[in-house]
Amino acid sequence: MRNVDLRSDTVTRPTRAMRRAMAEAEVGDDVFGEDPTINRLEEMAAERMGKEAALFVVSGTMANLVSLLVHCGRGDEVILGNRSHTFLYEQGGCAGLGGIHPRTLPNNPDGTLDLHDIEAAIRPDNIHFPRTRLIVLENTHNRCGGNPLGPGYMNKVGEIARRNRVRVHVDGARIFNAAVSLCVDASELVSQADSVSFCLSKGLAAPVGSLVCGDADFIQEARRARKLVGGGMRQAGILAAASIVALTEMVDRLAEDHENARALAEGLAGIGSLSVDPDGTRTNMVYITIRDERISSYDLAERLRVKGVLLLPTGPYELRAVTHYHITAGDVDHAASVIRNEISNA
Repeated sequence: MRNVDLRSDTVTRPTRAMRRAMAEAEVGDDVFGEDPTINRLEEMAAERMGKEAALFVVSGTMANLVSLLVHCGRGDEVILGNRSHTFLYEQGGCAGLGGIHPRTLPNNPDGTLDLHDIEAAIRPDNIHFPRTRLIVLENTHNRCGGNPLGPGYMNKVGEIARRNRVRVHVDGARIFNAAVSLCVDASELVSQADSVSFCLSKGLAAPVGSLVCGDADFIQEARRARKLVGGGMRQAGILAAASIVALTEMVDRLAEDHENARALAEGLAGIGSLSVDPDGTRTNMVYITIRDERISSYDLAERLRVKGVLLLPTGPYELRAVTHYHITAGDVDHAASVIRNEISNA
């Protein structure tokens, strides 16, 4: 049976070049700053983002948590979207571990936050209020269709932050998907950000890891915060070696994932019981809404799993499909056909 795993781009496996680089990696003790492969990766990442320095961490969740711990003290406030990954899917770590107060604003369908809402949410200096320290943006925006946020919008948020003496962190888990979709350099999307995180283990196909980038002082404090949450690593150059391959070989090919996602959306758009927007599919994510209340996303996902097609339910009547390195155009055609058949037999 043909298996097509569209649950997430986190299911990618390291390439042969990555495995070879891992086997041959020169390593040292990273907590002592002595792992040459880690150091090289961090220098590469900082340069790609246009920042002074970078820090390798084990996951996107850790990257965001470490960044928030540096930007905010206990009782400080962070402004972020109500559909953001940091708010929805990181177990409330900023509050639970950092004592940081989340102030959520509604995400627009394209993943942006209304500029007026952002400025209005920044607290005045008043002893009754927490201090607003940080604005968090997500790019691409997972729960808003994987939409990329353009440099114009990102810069406007940066202007608001500077005017109000607030900092900006970008959860750029898939920032390279945004850059490829928008045909801009990733650094253009974060030029006004004080910090940015991005994942290596999603569309870039490395087995483990994310990076946090910012100025040298910020990264020095981030290194302390990483140690605080148990993220200090030793001979992690084995992981960094795969990540270097990811940065050098896997970014440009993301356009292929975007094309396959668009093809999947187009293949599903004509099914009457489903709502899919091909024009809104701009990166590697396709969100599928079931319009027949007799069919739940969980039941459909299970039926598709039995046929070898894996989708991720994201609500009672919504599923997500994510294209990635291991998904071919033929896989997309096959998945669309299986989904079409299961819907017609529901």
